[in-house]
Amino acid sequence: MKKVVSILLIVSMIWIVFNSNTRIKTVTPSLENLNGNITITGAFALYPLAVKWAEEFKIMHPNVRIDISAGGAGKGITDVLSNVSDIALLSRELNPEEYKKGAFPITVTRDAVVPTVSAKNPILFDLLVKGIKKEALNDFFVVGNYKYWNQAIAVKSKMPVHVYTRSDAAGAAETWAKYFGKKQEDLLGIGVYGDPGQAQAIKKDPAAIGYSNIVYVYDLKTKEQTNGLIVLPIDLNNNGRIDPSENFYRKMDDLIAAIAAEKYPCPPARDLFFVTKGKPTNKITIEFIKYVLTQGQQYVHELGYIRLTDKKLKEELINVIK
Repeated sequence: MKKVVSILLIVSMIWIVFNSNTRIKTVTPSLENLNGNITITGAFALYPLAVKWAEEFKIMHPNVRIDISAGGAGKGITDVLSNVSDIALLSRELNPEEYKKGAFPITVTRDAVVPTVSAKNPILFDLLVKGIKKEALNDFFVVGNYKYWNQAIAVKSKMPVHVYTRSDAAGAAETWAKYFGKKQEDLLGIGVYGDPGQAQAIKKDPAAIGYSNIVYVYDLKTKEQTNGLIVLPIDLNNNGRIDPSENFYRKMDDLIAAIAAEKYPCPPARDLFFVTKGKPTNKITIEFIKYVLTQGQQYVHELGYIRLTDKKLKEELINVIK
């Protein structure tokens, strides 16, 4: 009896080892076969999420190297159309000239550009209670007649306004300008390079007004507005105060929900894109994009972005692989 049990035990162990090895062999070749490099450059707006996607993808495929750098949407599209990078991060719509040069867009998520002020602003309480009308924002950033805050909202303080904009070709700036029916070059203000640079400039200046992508405004752990940078609420119905239905800025999750429900203006809510030169044909690039449109979507909300609908994700996936 003992011999029978021993034989059965040995057979069981051999079966487990064999099947264990078989499973390893079915997984390992796919990891070993997917190897090479992907180079990604472009928009600051999409950079934090793209970094997360790259990190998680490399855990699954350790033989793949992904080099990512920011530098603005303008740099990203220039690099990809010049064959310097494989994927551009783009935070604005493509223009006809870029389409003619072979730009192929893949929508991967959504976010928004919001007006921002310094937490040191002495009339901050009034700004948060009364908000700011689109007409006043247009004057600050496009017309340039308003030089003081009391020209924009009903306050006694005659504090000057210091307007900040982007100095680099940026999707955030293009989207913000589109809100007023303009282009980035039409925006007034002190030019600052990059989202992080502009956010820092606004934080330091009590009289500042500017705009930022939401991922640079909120702390991703607490989902609260980052110390020093505050979203300036937009008075959507022009009644001189921020009503409860317009008050969705304090928490990142509330703002994301408002954008998804189209309660926040569009623009400055917008799609964010991966762009390749022509439809992607490189196996590694295709697999990475497929990952982003499927498993990678689990990180979208966590990092302060808005998830695309399942229908939209399916459409984008079909466009890439068909």
